[in-house]
Amino acid sequence: MSGLVVITGGEGGLARALDAAFTAAGHEVLSPGRGRLDVTDPDAVRDFFREHPADLLVCNAGLTRDAPLARLDEAAWDEAMAVNLRGAALCAAAASRTMLKNRRGHIVFVSSFSALHPPAGQAAYAAAKAGLLGLAKSLARELGPAGIRVNTILPGFLDTPMTAALSAERREQVRREHVLDRFNTPEAVAAFLVHLHDQLPHTSGQVFQLDSRIA
Repeated sequence: MSGLVVITGGEGGLARALDAAFTAAGHEVLSPGRGRLDVTDPDAVRDFFREHPADLLVCNAGLTRDAPLARLDEAAWDEAMAVNLRGAALCAAAASRTMLKNRRGHIVFVSSFSALHPPAGQAAYAAAKAGLLGLAKSLARELGPAGIRVNTILPGFLDTPMTAALSAERREQVRREHVLDRFNTPEAVAAFLVHLHDQLPHTSGQVFQLDSRIA
């Protein structure tokens, strides 16, 4: 049996696909939702990873709080940062403690195409997801000497509960930005991550964009 895979934000569509793919590949998987692991609570995060030391951590928990910046209240900004960026950092810090002792491990941050090319009205989400890019590259340098990998994926636009509220017009607009004229899928992202984790042991500090938009 391979080492434990922990996927935060376990109630989302991508998390479910990741859970299924890693389980099928022979890994033990935990994909806690917010009720089991609130990534914004430092004590809860420390306790969770003390009890469940991860060989692979996928920082997948995220939310959007979209509005023009002048109309975005401070609580919404703070929530976007707390879940998307600070929560990922808390989980990475907690999980890396055991990884450092074992001198092995892998952390994957789920960022977004919006980190590179954000639409209008998505300042909080884009800023938080862009922060993950810097966090991941810094951690790759910090943890690499202990044999710990750190990578980032930009999954692309996926048919998940997070995107379900978008209008048909907006979905069509996004689809036209893809040179292959189609969206990525949670299952394809999951297959890529299994391959990255199991078959590319020498890859770290990289950002992988997984759809067909041109960065």
